[in-house]
Amino acid sequence: MKLLKLIFTHLKAVDFISLALIAVFTVVQVGCTIFLTQHIGSMTDAIESNLGAAKIWQEAGIMVALAAGSLLSSGITAFLAARVSALLSTRIRTDVNEKITNMAYEDVKKYQTSSLITRVSNDVQMIQNMFVILTAMVFSAPITVIWGIIRIGSVSGQLAMVPALVVVFLVVGIIVIMILAIPKFQINQKTLDKINGITRENLTGIRVVRAYNAEEYQNKKFDETNKKLVKLNLFTGRVMSFLNPLIMIAMYASTLAIYWFGAYLISINSMSGIDEIMEFMTLSSQILMSFIMMVFLFAFAPRAFVSAKRLDEILKTTDKIKEPEEDAVIPEEEIGTIAFENVTFGYPDGDNPVIHNISFTGKRGETIAVIGATGSGKSTLVQLIPRLYEVSFGVIKLNGVDVRKYKKKTLMSNIGFVPQRGLLFSGTVTSNLKLGHPEISDEAIHKAADTACATGFVEKMTGGFEAKIAQGGTNVSGGQRQRLCIARALAKDPNFLIFDDSFSALDFQTDKQVRQNLHDNYEGITKIIVAQRVGTIMDADKIICLKDGQMAGQGTHKELLENCPEYREIALSQMSKEELGL
Repeated sequence: MKLLKLIFTHLKAVDFISLALIAVFTVVQVGCTIFLTQHIGSMTDAIESNLGAAKIWQEAGIMVALAAGSLLSSGITAFLAARVSALLSTRIRTDVNEKITNMAYEDVKKYQTSSLITRVSNDVQMIQNMFVILTAMVFSAPITVIWGIIRIGSVSGQLAMVPALVVVFLVVGIIVIMILAIPKFQINQKTLDKINGITRENLTGIRVVRAYNAEEYQNKKFDETNKKLVKLNLFTGRVMSFLNPLIMIAMYASTLAIYWFGAYLISINSMSGIDEIMEFMTLSSQILMSFIMMVFLFAFAPRAFVSAKRLDEILKTTDKIKEPEEDAVIPEEEIGTIAFENVTFGYPDGDNPVIHNISFTGKRGETIAVIGATGSGKSTLVQLIPRLYEVSFGVIKLNGVDVRKYKKKTLMSNIGFVPQRGLLFSGTVTSNLKLGHPEISDEAIHKAADTACATGFVEKMTGGFEAKIAQGGTNVSGGQRQRLCIARALAKDPNFLIFDDSFSALDFQTDKQVRQNLHDNYEGITKIIVAQRVGTIMDADKIICLKDGQMAGQGTHKELLENCPEYREIALSQMSKEELGL
């Protein structure tokens, strides 16, 4: 069973020691309760037989001691169960988070961000709740039920049939309820994923929603999903609500049956008196209370089973990007070189390849630019370098070594990647710039910021380089955010810099200045630039022009103007013939 497997694989040796202690103190608690039950009959007998105040006080003292022992044992087991369950959920959440962090990009898109957030939060919480109830019930309930039925049966086998029949009634009722509820719980979690997805979409796209007066449209979409979730919760709530009347019917029926049947047995002299009836009443209540605990367990079980299955899906996801057993050995003379050899790539869910048979090479310190119309495969091409996706055919070499022969950490330490959409993390300017290189010196940080033309606006911020950055970098402009992202990539001190249309948010003057600074300050770094603007890449050592995922031409700006119609068309759409020197 996935739930039990998930739990046991995340328990440590110390947790099993705690579970053993829980078992011991549970036995103590049940034992105290058992003896307390027996002394209830003794107390009743002492009062009926008028055995004197001393005997009554003696029985009362014993009962108080047993009650205190039961209470203390119960408190210890509750503390240990809470501790183990908290540690269990922490480990599961950590493992799931690490799996998500290292998950292939295509798997992240497959599960969707909202679903992954639900799994690492809500689903783990369901497992924790289930475990708390499980530890409270798994030891005490069976002991109490078995001992209670045996004790009643040892005096009267006929009377023992009462709790036995009540237990059968409860079990049948619970099974029927669970059969109706479990399928709905599965749908419920998926609907919750969708709710989270719509909420996340509304929050991240709030400016677009307001700009298009689309609040009503988004609210309608949310309401439709929310109503579906309400219907599911109403259905499961109504089904689960039958548990309480089921329990009450069982308790009242058991009480009446024991009184009536006990009175009959006393009348025919099969039982000695009211003290045995009182003891059996207490035993019957304890048996039913144990089953009430089981009811709570079954109430959480369907949700926990569904959550365990969803978490197991994540933990069992195989990494699409395989790591070699041994890391690559980089030849000193090949550092900074890049080569694409007949590279073809198609998305896993796509029908046709988006990159066809691309080949080019670049030397250390060169600037290689990639340009083409929208949808020509520019961003896809550079995303293959850090293995965000795996090539379908062909080979990509960095430092003269196939990227598939690198350990992931080694590969990424060689690459500074600046995405198309700049993203900063909550913290300070310095903490963001140190993200890829925590040991970097302040001097190197300032050099990276100067190169990215970021020092000027950073020093004007309150606190300078210690200024606060909001989550996502929402407290700085798009151009400032992009420059900080460029500085962060530079601070990593990589052998390769990949700019995925990263200059689009910069004005022409800043764009030119950043590129000049890169040439002056980081001459030894090989730069791969994806751009829409011809002005950004005119000075590149090699330009790759793409059309529909295929190589339309490669060479310098001047060579492509002469030999590549596609590049010439793009250039003329942006600049005049005089500016292009034609």
